[in-house]
Amino acid sequence: MKRVIVSVINDLVTDQRVNKSCLTLQKAGFEVLLVGRRQRKSPPMDERPYDSHRMKLLFEKGPFFYAEFNIRLFIFLLFHRCNCLLSNDLDTLLPNFWISKLKRIPLIYDSHEYFTEVPELVSRPKVQRVWKRIEEYVVPKLPEMITVCQSIADLFHQKYGIKVHIIRNIPMRAMLPATASREEVGLDQNKHILVLQGSGINIHRGSEELVDAMAYLDDCQLVIIGGGDVLPILKEKVATNHWDDRVKFFPRMPYQKMMAITQLAELGFTLDKDTNLNYKFSLPNKLFDYIQAGVPIIASHLTEIERIITHYNIGTFIENHEPETIAETIKNALADEDKLVQWKKNLKIAAEELCWENEQQTLLNIYSHYQNC
Repeated sequence: MKRVIVSVINDLVTDQRVNKSCLTLQKAGFEVLLVGRRQRKSPPMDERPYDSHRMKLLFEKGPFFYAEFNIRLFIFLLFHRCNCLLSNDLDTLLPNFWISKLKRIPLIYDSHEYFTEVPELVSRPKVQRVWKRIEEYVVPKLPEMITVCQSIADLFHQKYGIKVHIIRNIPMRAMLPATASREEVGLDQNKHILVLQGSGINIHRGSEELVDAMAYLDDCQLVIIGGGDVLPILKEKVATNHWDDRVKFFPRMPYQKMMAITQLAELGFTLDKDTNLNYKFSLPNKLFDYIQAGVPIIASHLTEIERIITHYNIGTFIENHEPETIAETIKNALADEDKLVQWKKNLKIAAEELCWENEQQTLLNIYSHYQNC
């Protein structure tokens, strides 16, 4: 059996796109080995039908972390048998590219976002230039690549002239668990439940304003599930304003547990701001998670997100990020029962169409070309 090594820089536990890619690779007939890292606070790895390896590093952030990870990944790939490589995102691409040339084996590159335009790099132009040079060195030499939406695919194609496949990060229907009860997860029995979830709850993604909007929503409880650099700020807001009864935090957790809680919500939020190209053209995982959970969506006006919500009529939009505007949008949505019923009906249609079982066919077609590698 042909063996593919899949690499990603995170700790593997909550990355559902990579997990789904590995399962699809197995379906295509490959033996799969997934490589990532283990952080000090990483939860235990769940049981999966393919092999995985998590490297424990000396550094967890900053330039030394990226240097150590890339060196360790290069050495790992050098001394492990494989017939094909799958690199997830720009921060794993360079060692994969060098190994593909050294061993003369195919490399598949899956870019989960427009990496060089994330806010963490836009605000640090010197660091951004380093990553841009890596991208400009490797990507034009690839025959093809994968990314998550049409807008980002167009950017890569225009810049480098290569073929770009679109594989949206859509959940499996089969992965939807039973709904949790409010009581078992400690949620208020008498309030409207709102949810914001994700592994990247970061700055400029609307979470600060959403929490501030809770000042005007005493009949609602906001559930925030996941991790990100803005969480300490959000928790300080909640503590300062004594909003413990209005905002409840859950840490990163296995996908099925997260979705069991998400299904309790009446509205889900994706409020990214148009502050950089990556956010402008983002198509976040949580959008499709809300769809699978049957939760109507309130979103900001961003190209790819608006396209999905408008096409299926499964939610509404904020006109700006003022907390009062967000609160008013929530109140109006919850008050319009007829619209909520229609959104719920439409969500069932969207969930049937926007699932990995349909999306993976494109991926299977791509992988089939590498069966003889």
